[in-house]
Order: sequence, then C-alpha cells, then structure tokens
Amino acid sequence: MVLVAVQKTTIAILGAGAWGASLANLATANGHIVRVWSRQGSATLKAVLQDAQIVVSAISMKGVRDVASQVQSLPISPETTFVTATKGLDPQTTRTPSQIWQTAFPNHAVVVLSGPNLSQEIQQSLPAATVVASSITTAAELAQLVFSSPRFRVYTNPDPVGVELGGTLKNVIAIAAGVCDGLQLGTNAKAALVTRGLTEIIRIGNFWGAKTETFYGLSGLGDLLATCNSSLSRNYQVGYQMAGGKTLTDILANLPGTAEGVNTCEVLVRLAKQQNITMPITEQVYRLLQSEVTPRQALDELMVRDIKPEYNY
Repeated sequence: MVLVAVQKTTIAILGAGAWGASLANLATANGHIVRVWSRQGSATLKAVLQDAQIVVSAISMKGVRDVASQVQSLPISPETTFVTATKGLDPQTTRTPSQIWQTAFPNHAVVVLSGPNLSQEIQQSLPAATVVASSITTAAELAQLVFSSPRFRVYTNPDPVGVELGGTLKNVIAIAAGVCDGLQLGTNAKAALVTRGLTEIIRIGNFWGAKTETFYGLSGLGDLLATCNSSLSRNYQVGYQMAGGKTLTDILANLPGTAEGVNTCEVLVRLAKQQNITMPITEQVYRLLQSEVTPRQALDELMVRDIKPEYNY
C-alpha cells in the first residue's frame, strides 16, 4: 500500500467514545497533532478547536445540533474542514449530521466518513476500509490522507448523501438481523432479510437524492454486512436481545454506547409515511420497538405480505 506523505495537520476530534478514540489513534499514528474533546473532559471546546485544520465530529446523534451550535460561536478558520463520523438522523428535523454541520458552516468543506468500521476491531488493529465523501474533492482527499494506514484503507466518493445514509439506514436492518439470529431462523431467512433490507435502504436513499451505486459500496452493502453479522454491533444486540425476551428499556440501559438505529427507525417511519415510501422491514422493526408486536409476530407479518415481483420495472 503506497501512502502519499501529508503535511502534519492539527485535528480536533469531538467525542471521546470508542469511535472518536479510534479515529484519534489512526491520525496520531500518522504523525498528526490530535486533540480530543468530550463533555466530561477537562479541556474546553475552545482550546481543542484552536488552530484546528480539521474538526472531526464523532459524537452521538442526539448531541450533534447542540455541539455544532457551540462550535459556531467560537473562532474557526475559513480553511477548516469538517469531517462527520456520526450515523443517525435528527429526530426533529430529519437532517443528517453532515446537513447539520453544513447548515452551521455553509462556507466550509464538510466530509462524511462512513463504512464497515466496528470500532473494537479497529482498536485491535484488525484490517478495515472506509469511505470519505464530499462534494469538494480536495476535502475528501485530505481526509483520506489523514486517516489512511496499512491497516485502515480509505476510499473517496463524490456522493456524501449516499455514503452517509448507507451508514445510517443499515442500523435499522441490523436490529432486524439481530432478531433473526435471536430467533434462530437460519441462514436463508437472514440472507433474504439483509437483501430486502438493502432494497429499502436504496428506495429511501434515492428519495434523498443519493446514487444507487453508492449503496453497493463499502458504506452501503459493506456496512450492512458488517453490522448485521457481528455481535459487536449495538444495533444487532438490540434485536438479538429483544428476540430473547428482554425489553428495549432494559437493553438500552445496559448497552455500552448508543444504538442509533432505535432513533433512526422512528424518524424513517415518519418520513416514509409522509412520502408514501414502502418500507415493510423498517415498519415491523418500529412496531417491535414500540412493543406493538412480538419478534415472532413481526416476522410472520413480513412473510404473509402480498406476493409481488422482486423488481418494479
């Protein structure tokens, strides 16, 4: 793997969770100056942001709007690039994290970083790949150079909406995949679920303006496969444990970190109804999370839907 040397860069990472720490370690290993901020830390946001050439947002979805507003009130260089590594949708506005940052900083480059990146594996230096996407090519290439390593391969992509939605929407399907495994439904059922789940992701992604081909890449299909097949995935764990009889409240109370798919599912169902977009798997996951159906009932309702062609020509 040939890496182009990149000038030492000052990077502010907002969020000290597992994902923020993983990104901090990758950038530090490449010789960059890295400062990490968290609400619980002693360093002020102003101090962490001082002279930062790249600001990485690795905070949970519920904190994005608030932190973006705080950053907006501080001095930021016009040349600063924002990289968002959060997967989720804002429940009030249905905006993606990059849309929130771009609204707050309309004249700055915003890059989306997303892919099949289970942070625990990256912390163990296991090989992985990801995607950085932006409408500004040079901004994506800068992020690519900053985070690339022999153990972390970074690709660029010109479709930030698609890259971001792939990482966000797959969390809902991962909950369903966890249910599938928790009920011991077998490989055939899970293959069908994940494949039809990808169809739903593409359907609503196209509504948002994303390119179909993006969802067949690392940030779409790649992330979907990783999240639906790993017990390290928090969203998978939600479904798996619900299939085992645990309540959502108890699961979330004992889950390390945030299962973004729970909030994302609610936002998606609301949007799908408004726009008349068919999303049967997402709808059943939502009903399960709302305790309207049991895991087994959710499955049964998917299996008895009207028969139809695989593709609508």
